[in-house]
Amino acid sequence: MIRIRSENPSDITAIRYVNEQAFETNAEAVLVDRLRDKGVVTLSLVALEGDSIVGHILFTPVTIEADHAKYEAITLAPIAVMPARQRKGIGAGLIKYAFEQCRRLGHNVVVLIGHPEYYPRFGFVPAKPKGLTSEFEVPDEAWMVVELIDNALDGISGEVRFQPEFADAM
Repeated sequence: MIRIRSENPSDITAIRYVNEQAFETNAEAVLVDRLRDKGVVTLSLVALEGDSIVGHILFTPVTIEADHAKYEAITLAPIAVMPARQRKGIGAGLIKYAFEQCRRLGHNVVVLIGHPEYYPRFGFVPAKPKGLTSEFEVPDEAWMVVELIDNALDGISGEVRFQPEFADAM
């Protein structure tokens, strides 16, 4: 059975390992460490199987910059599951639980750059038609957003600016 809880300081080594194993390079693991060290983590959750961390999800703040206004949102990046445990619902469980926590914390909008075949099942839609552009050059189909509260983006559009640490991971 999988349990999900907030990251603890004693989890850092295991979280790094999960991120290193889940991706082809260590860029995501380095990104997580840098964001944590900078103190800009909005939400960091781990999935445990027994006492072992088998998954991790991280959210950090982003800014939607319009001509005369700035709006706060968050980004989901990264989500990682140990390769042997992928395709077993752990990632989906992390996302669903995380969205509940994000709502509880008062967050309304989540953006991400990700696989267009995977994320729509969680409510993600293309961000460009919603009036959001990314500071990074990414394919339109990979640039997505979900409104955690209905109509959260009404009247909001602009360029999404990430934490500077993301530039090294892109």
